[in-house]
Amino acid sequence: MDEPGLNPYEPGLDGKTIMQKTKGGIKSLVGRAIFMPRIHHLLLSNAAVVVTFHRVNNTTVGDGLTCSVEIFERCCRFFANHFRVVPLRHLVKKLEAGAPLNREMAITFDDGYKDNYEYAAPILKELGLQATFFVVSQFIDTDFVPWWDRGLNPTQPWMTWDQVGWLRREGFEIGAHTRTHANLGEVACAEAWGEILGSRLELEEKLSTPIDLFAYPYGGENNISEKNREAIKAAGFRCCCSCFGGVNSMGTDPYHVRRIPISSWYTSAYHLGCDLALGRV
Repeated sequence: MDEPGLNPYEPGLDGKTIMQKTKGGIKSLVGRAIFMPRIHHLLLSNAAVVVTFHRVNNTTVGDGLTCSVEIFERCCRFFANHFRVVPLRHLVKKLEAGAPLNREMAITFDDGYKDNYEYAAPILKELGLQATFFVVSQFIDTDFVPWWDRGLNPTQPWMTWDQVGWLRREGFEIGAHTRTHANLGEVACAEAWGEILGSRLELEEKLSTPIDLFAYPYGGENNISEKNREAIKAAGFRCCCSCFGGVNSMGTDPYHVRRIPISSWYTSAYHLGCDLALGRV
């Protein structure tokens, strides 16, 4: 997979951006040196990687949650060439059984942005790749603007229920991400239970299919309490996914699945590959 040339000195860039691009370019070269001769087969021989995307578009690149369409496609081709891309459910089953891992890759999305349906899904279908979409049930089919999107221009819309249903019918997995994107490290008891179980019940009602995959909002180590992790298990979910980085090894608890967030920080797919192989994620 060829990568476009990087020009860290293009006009209009500040010092921080130039440094980021330069560092990304160096890591891309290192990543290519690791992956092209398949050294990563050894480095990741007992590992499974779960990546997370939020938005995939060319209008909000640089905000920390967005991956450009071009980089997304390049990442997907990279995943297809160098990993065993599997449904998240397949990986969870292996973790439940304590089975060996060998470069499995699961692709996931959080929140339920419309561009997941418009741009990401067609690329995934073209390449024959599976993915899981964790959606906030109360965001779907609304014009609600969450606090982190205020000030974005244009406003980033959510999928409709018809679009989420289309994803499911096309073979993609749908998972729960609470009802209102609640911080499960702060809310407790009845409110937390409503967010957790409520999201599952709403998705099952709208999609007429069982929902048993869960990713908690914000995804940091402090964004979920152990009581709420137990509530996720009690609500009938088979996994609980974070989003603060790291790979998964044989014996990983399915309720402690680590995911790596992907955004415009990565200047190329091999930049990501370098961090994966060297344990920098």
